[in-house]
Amino acid sequence: MIRAARAIGFSGFAELKLEIARARGTAEFFAPPHTLTSTDSTRTIIDTTARTGIDALTALSGAIDPDALDQAVSAIRGAGQLLAYGAGPSATVAADVVFRLRSLGVRTSGVVDHESAMIAARLLDPGDVVVAASSTGRTDMTVAIADAAATADATVIAITNQYGTPLTDVSAVALVVGGAPLTTQMAAAGSRLAQLVVVDALAAALALRDPDRVSRAERAGIDLPDIT
Repeated sequence: MIRAARAIGFSGFAELKLEIARARGTAEFFAPPHTLTSTDSTRTIIDTTARTGIDALTALSGAIDPDALDQAVSAIRGAGQLLAYGAGPSATVAADVVFRLRSLGVRTSGVVDHESAMIAARLLDPGDVVVAASSTGRTDMTVAIADAAATADATVIAITNQYGTPLTDVSAVALVVGGAPLTTQMAAAGSRLAQLVVVDALAAALALRDPDRVSRAERAGIDLPDIT
């Protein structure tokens, strides 16, 4: 393999793999955004990063489907348990889902390990819920877990950037945040901000639609230390 890579002009197999990753676009996640250059000032870097987040949040208000949010709330209210999963940057979104919904009395778990999450998804009962977060909607591990949950007749709720992806195809409910195509690390960060706002909206809607659940959760948290 090394000889073959060198025969076509590469220094070795590692360089060939990197070039393939660049051609596929997967290497862009680790590179600085194309909108920035090495000569840009720190102020420009800060402003550009902030603008990306602002653009993502602006796109969100017109992109999210209120009916889809209502469907998600209804599914969560009827679920025996909820599993949240996200890989890479989306893992933070899944962790926020676990914290916010657990604080509202939902039986929620988050599994970081892919194999463990697959097992958990396969053991779900009909009516249980999986919240799967993926900016691109094409993350292999996340799609596989969502598919396993759907096969178990659990309700899959996707938090993602666009429709027409493998993740939305296997999901019963799609909470789509919209925004720019996710080709860089910065775009993924902007999308993640929008996804976290969706989680906030989901938690707020659940609290308003199910006040008894909130009351039970409040009693459970009476003696907790201040986390604000």
